[in-house]
Amino acid sequence: MTNTLQPVTTATGDIVDTAIDAGVFNTLVAAVVAADLEGALRSEGPFTVFAPTDAAFDKLPEGLVAKLLLPQNKEKLKELLLYHVVSGRVLAKDLKWTQFVTTLEGQSLWIRKLWGGTVLVNNARVTTADVLATNGVIHVINEVLIPKGFELEPDAPTADIVDTAIGAGAFNTLVAAAQAAELVDALRGEGPLTVFAPTDEAFGSFLPSSSRRFFAREQDEAPAASPLPCRQRAGSFEGPQLLPARRDPAGQPGGIVKWFGNVWVNFSRVTTADVLATNGVIHVINRVLIPQGFTLETNGVQFDKAGLDAFVEANDPQEAPPTKAEMESWKVRTRFSRQRASRRWRAEIDVRQERRAARRLASSFVESTGL
Repeated sequence: MTNTLQPVTTATGDIVDTAIDAGVFNTLVAAVVAADLEGALRSEGPFTVFAPTDAAFDKLPEGLVAKLLLPQNKEKLKELLLYHVVSGRVLAKDLKWTQFVTTLEGQSLWIRKLWGGTVLVNNARVTTADVLATNGVIHVINEVLIPKGFELEPDAPTADIVDTAIGAGAFNTLVAAAQAAELVDALRGEGPLTVFAPTDEAFGSFLPSSSRRFFAREQDEAPAASPLPCRQRAGSFEGPQLLPARRDPAGQPGGIVKWFGNVWVNFSRVTTADVLATNGVIHVINRVLIPQGFTLETNGVQFDKAGLDAFVEANDPQEAPPTKAEMESWKVRTRFSRQRASRRWRAEIDVRQERRAARRLASSFVESTGL
């Protein structure tokens, strides 16, 4: 057995045995067995397999492979593996510069050859091509291919919002504040609730040092306009449902912006979305949300929204969400770029048509004059 895979020009075993003998596809082989695909990949075929190495599987999020191998995820694992298999034997020499090939999963792979001989399958690079087997060929790739829309069903939550926050270990200040404000029972209620939860780092790093003392003092009375209700919303809103201009239970606007894969709640960015609980969902945010008009004075220390906004602007201006003007400006620039590209494309077509017309005219002139 060897751990250095080279192109195989003489087939001695089927696809499964060839993968086992290579010594670099242990995770792939285990997945094929778990998905009950071993018999299919030992059959007559022929098949073309784009095979991720163990190192490619290691690039996946921690715990994902173990979850895929669970019996309840067998069909999802089969879907993932069949996305790596194409019917027929496709060798490197058969490839065009660019092409789409349909996998046994049903979706297509985008394969293209680049200058220098590099071959890409979607965004994965072929590191070794043409490893022949008796029933097909293996092309080794450096990343696992993920079908469009592929996702695993999340595990059913077993804890309520409070216990989920405690178990995470990153919300000690938030839990202490909820206890001081006597909100624990409400957050353990039936719900469902959506909580935008600042981490301990959010309380520690994004608040001025003077205001941190307030959250650490349980003997202080919770003010009438506590910041905690601003982070509790009636109903359970998961990531795909987030929309601008929702309001919190106190009726205050909670502007939510989705922009290029990022989500902001007011000036707080969502760092982890959709942490499910039995009575709702938690979205982790990187800054404490402060209601409009919130002011606290305790032991000579004043803490208000205006001071916090000034602190954020001075210390972390890049964390702020895009303004409406910035988003509209981007849309205008994008629309202008597309229009300019469209005009350039039409101009190129006009030039090509003129050249073809000139060649036809020249050809007809030669034929008519006998030159």
